[in-house]
Amino acid sequence: TTHYLFMVVVAVNSTLLTINAGDYIFYTDWAWTSFVVFSISQSTMLVVGAIYYMLFTGVPGTATYYATIMTIYTWVAKGAWFALGYPYDFVAVPVWIPSAMLLDLTYWATRRNKHAAILIGGTLVGLSLPMFNMINPLTIRDPLEMAFKYPRPTLPPYMTPIEPQVGKFYNSPVALGAGAGAVLSVPIAALGAKLNT
Repeated sequence: TTHYLFMVVVAVNSTLLTINAGDYIFYTDWAWTSFVVFSISQSTMLVVGAIYYMLFTGVPGTATYYATIMTIYTWVAKGAWFALGYPYDFVAVPVWIPSAMLLDLTYWATRRNKHAAILIGGTLVGLSLPMFNMINPLTIRDPLEMAFKYPRPTLPPYMTPIEPQVGKFYNSPVALGAGAGAVLSVPIAALGAKLNT
């Protein structure tokens, strides 16, 4: 019982950390301007949390379970904002599950080799997560419209959107986000696994 309770506590706390690391895309007002920051933070947070969780259980599929918990948690938050009168597109739910599935697949295909899971799986997460999340924001309404029409009550003054500067960032940063996420996911996940052993 303690074993499973520990798993739940790790999953919930990791979810909070991961969502907060991606706060800029969780709310659509800065979704595009901070896409690279989001790609780096979410790639590393997903890999570190999922690798730790997966090696703790030793079961392929745990990373997907971990990503599913985060997705459900975020959809609940999206529903809460919607209930407060904000539009459906005010919160964008990040896409974690497909990247976590690649991590699980790597762990399974390499016969539970933790080093392969970190190196190959971490790279796959870093390359795929920015792509999935770029497709995701394309399906929502204009984030700039959201920013000006529905400002967040908790948005600090220095983050108040200024249209001319924000407009510059509409060039797609997928390549940079994917590259940075892939490069940084591996050493941070390796450090997490080393601390776990």
